[in-house]
Amino acid sequence: MPQLDPSPWFFVLSSSWAIFLIFSTLKISKFTFLNDPSSSSRKDDNNPWTWPWP
Repeated sequence: MPQLDPSPWFFVLSSSWAIFLIFSTLKISKFTFLNDPSSSSRKDDNNPWTWPWP
C-alpha cells in the first residue's frame, strides 16, 4: 500500500505547515493593539470595589 510509505508526502506536509506557520506569524505580528493599556485617554478612576457579601 503506497499511502503507508511516508517518504513522498511527509516532506510536503511538514514544509507546507512550516510555510503556513511562518507566514501567519508574520501577518499577525503586523497588527497593532487598538486598546493600548498604556494610553493616556482612559480616565483615572481608582475607586475601590468591594464584594456585596462578607
